[in-house]
Amino acid sequence: MPHNIGKICTSVQCARGLSAKTAFRWISAHAERTDYTFGDLDRESNRFANAITSLGVGEGDIFFTFLPKMPEQFFAFLGILKVQAVCGTLFSNFGEDALLDRLGDSGAVGIITRKSLYKKIARIRNQLPALKHIILVDGDDDQASGVISYQRIMAEASTVFEVQPTSPDTPSVLHYTSGSTGKPKGVLHRHASLGSQQPTAQHILGLSEDDIYWCTADQGWVTGTSYGIIGPWSLGVTQIHYGGGYDAQEWMNLLAQEKVTVWYSAPTALRMLMREDETIFTSANLPDLKAIYSVGEPLNPEVIAWSRRVLHHDIFDTWFQTETGAIMITNQPGREVRLGSMGKPFDGIEPAILADDGTPLPDGEQGNLCVKAGWPSMFVTYLNNESAYNSKFKNGCYYTGDTARKDSDGYYWFMGRSDDVINTAGHLISPFEVESALLEVEEIAESGVIGAPDDLLFEKVVAFVQLHGRYQPNKDLEIKIRLHVSNRASSIATPQEIIFCDSIPKNKSGKIMRRVLKARYLGEDPGDTSTLEI
Repeated sequence: MPHNIGKICTSVQCARGLSAKTAFRWISAHAERTDYTFGDLDRESNRFANAITSLGVGEGDIFFTFLPKMPEQFFAFLGILKVQAVCGTLFSNFGEDALLDRLGDSGAVGIITRKSLYKKIARIRNQLPALKHIILVDGDDDQASGVISYQRIMAEASTVFEVQPTSPDTPSVLHYTSGSTGKPKGVLHRHASLGSQQPTAQHILGLSEDDIYWCTADQGWVTGTSYGIIGPWSLGVTQIHYGGGYDAQEWMNLLAQEKVTVWYSAPTALRMLMREDETIFTSANLPDLKAIYSVGEPLNPEVIAWSRRVLHHDIFDTWFQTETGAIMITNQPGREVRLGSMGKPFDGIEPAILADDGTPLPDGEQGNLCVKAGWPSMFVTYLNNESAYNSKFKNGCYYTGDTARKDSDGYYWFMGRSDDVINTAGHLISPFEVESALLEVEEIAESGVIGAPDDLLFEKVVAFVQLHGRYQPNKDLEIKIRLHVSNRASSIATPQEIIFCDSIPKNKSGKIMRRVLKARYLGEDPGDTSTLEI
């Protein structure tokens, strides 16, 4: 059986008789629709593989995509993997510092982008001696030395490419994680990751060849590659890819018109939908939609309750990380959804709740969420930072950096990042639990909770609160908020300080950036903020 992800997602599907089947419908921000078959996907990724081979790019070289969501993103990603180079993906809103960190650290030899984004690269190119090739998707002619027209080089490339035998250990995909201190770290995966991504797409997301699937994630994020490219196309599943931004009405139209059966999105987007006029959803006709999934930040219970009431669907929360490469712990159809729970581990995944000294903790106790090492999509290193990689593993377990507890029925409950948990007067408080309680207050649109140093309590609970537009902060509202949290969580979890703000910082995967809130509160440097939403 072939191990090359690029080949499995394209030519293997064609060999299965799916050459004429739609691999994805591209829907531009202006609602223009273009269908691409698996045959098209194979030919265009072959062209790109031949194009970069002609430039001297080969096995082990690192080549980035720096594009908004568009068809060329997929052709390039799969073509890079076909030549056994490593594909790194970048968010299109990255600034020069973020680009310099990632392109410089990785020693990338090439990048595919567009003219409007090339300007950022041009300003830092003299600091990137390894960067030899810049391909512009909207360049008609080669602009300068090493700046190449995609149209030209693709027109000259053959549609036939022979993928060489690929070891499962061959490096494949590179994603950088945003660092809380210091520089972001390059998380390197291998072609064997398909051994986790394909079965989770099939058995958790429930994807089959009859489905129409929509993953809203950007390819700059691991969800956008693992479940917006690799998992579904390795199963021959038709996707829709949408080039527009968040728009509640447009999203509902897409779900209905495209007859989407499986939808994968982020809690941030779902919480945004909760703010909208409910008639947008009550008037939507979604008879084809079978399941909704979520990933990125733990799913607040009230979001599921809202979806049950308004969309008439459960939302199945999933948990994984850039480092894990695929879903590890999950909710899924056919199993009771316990509001606020991460769910249960996928087959073959062995999580554990461990104390700092590695001792297993009993059910109900909060500790480090760890996973027994060795699953197929486990990352193989932090690029150029082996010591940081080694520090994540102890006694055969990967320490995720998350804290959680397990109940007596085997459900896992996310409590926070290990550096997020608030120790107030000796009691451990989960920021997520307080945030969930805050979101039940009708005036509150978003919330972020941190622990701040306190002379008496060690740490005090500080809540950052963004109100819906029609409300204004006042003392009565502060009292209402404190009472509600006290009643819903505990009196110990009641915020000692409430700070009203215009927005809550989140990264592109929807995670609340609590360290940024904490840095702002303490007047410190927030560290790497390149993945914050713009």
